[in-house]
Amino acid sequence: MNQKIIDSIEKIVGKEGYSTRVADLYTYGFDASIFHTTPEMIIQPRSTEQVSEVMKIADAYNIPVVPRGAGTGLCGSAVPIKGGIVMDMSRMNKVLQISVGDLWAEVEAGCVYNDFNAAIGKYGFFFPCNPGSAEACEIGGMVAANASGMRAVKYGATRDFVLGLTFVKANGEIVNAGTKTIKDSSGYQLARLLCGSEGTLGIITKVTIKLLAKPKSTASCLCSFNSVHDAGKCISAIIAEPLIPASCELMDSVSIEAVNNSQGNPLPDCKALIIVECDGEPEQVERDLKTVERIAKDIGATTVTATHDKKQIAAWTSARKAVMTSLSALKPGFSSVSLADDMGVPVSKIPDAVLAFQKIAEKYRVTIATYGHASDGNLHTKMLLDPLDKDEWDRGVKAVSEIFDACIELGGTVTGEHGVGISKAPDFQKERATELSTIRAIKQAFDPKNILNPGKLEQWEGSILGKVPLRYPCKDYM
Repeated sequence: MNQKIIDSIEKIVGKEGYSTRVADLYTYGFDASIFHTTPEMIIQPRSTEQVSEVMKIADAYNIPVVPRGAGTGLCGSAVPIKGGIVMDMSRMNKVLQISVGDLWAEVEAGCVYNDFNAAIGKYGFFFPCNPGSAEACEIGGMVAANASGMRAVKYGATRDFVLGLTFVKANGEIVNAGTKTIKDSSGYQLARLLCGSEGTLGIITKVTIKLLAKPKSTASCLCSFNSVHDAGKCISAIIAEPLIPASCELMDSVSIEAVNNSQGNPLPDCKALIIVECDGEPEQVERDLKTVERIAKDIGATTVTATHDKKQIAAWTSARKAVMTSLSALKPGFSSVSLADDMGVPVSKIPDAVLAFQKIAEKYRVTIATYGHASDGNLHTKMLLDPLDKDEWDRGVKAVSEIFDACIELGGTVTGEHGVGISKAPDFQKERATELSTIRAIKQAFDPKNILNPGKLEQWEGSILGKVPLRYPCKDYM
């Protein structure tokens, strides 16, 4: 990055709007994934117009640009593997307008999910996606990854709430896509196309989000089982009732042990559990709770505990969200790493998927924790391994490939909510083989010089190990 380019960018964003300091560059070289590559410049714009002017410079000099939200992504989408610029959107964090009578709100891309919900909650509305990183993740990043979370089975993913958005193309062109109406049938849905694009088609600067009324009543039921297979059967039976819960979280014995060890035993000691949340009108919630209890007991639950107590529900939710961090404390010298991460399978196939994961773990001698948003078929697997040991990484990646293959064979997908980035790219390409030529044509049309988050998704080649340095000190993969 020569001084002429730096000076031109400083004129756009000011001295406080960029950094080339070594410590800053290193910090922005990784997200929550396993990868790390240092960029050449960090830019923190304050407006769509600033983003546009910076992109005109990047386009003129063929500089790679990687948009970044809070860096909570787990598959390397925000890692600048080709160097260049990281565009940090966190300063564009305002709620611009709330129109409750029209059921929409407009926010800047850097608006934090929980802050947005607090703002619309004052009017009795909410944005229900509830990702695990709700305290930090930003709306623009959620759109770019099509994020969701615990409530997707009932309410859908981020894309289901995007009415419109503003984005900046690779050449600096500003595009206002979508509408501020609940219904829109006007041709190609460009706003939806950006959902899940992971910064490869444009830089999202503003989003118009559909609002939903908060449910009047909420309750939860925790059911423990003697096997993950029984827990999976219970989830499938609940959905087939039919009963669509607000959420239904699954945890296996490894996840439960990790959380209990680190959090002071908030969960029952069992082989598997599910936490079912029901919401809606009070009378309906009561009926749904009784139905969940009946089904769980019929399946063979060892304990069934239902509650309306908000503190207890919050404690269970907190315990479930603590799985990832708790796992790293389970075995001395081992870390919880995001390899196979957020696969999706048909709900009825959850027992088959979990059994397949266990067999694969045994085959490759790795420790795998399985948990997730099981009522929509979205399972998470976190792997515990020694991050200094090349052999463990190699066995782990082989296990991951077979886990993804098993999910695809069951009619599933390699990613339900975290995106593709780097860590899912080879298996994404296998899953979506017939789509790749069309995906590449769209990328070429939006970004002909390939400067927006290059090298990811359909462009990735080879194994996920050895090409980009890991952020772990394994000398063979640094």
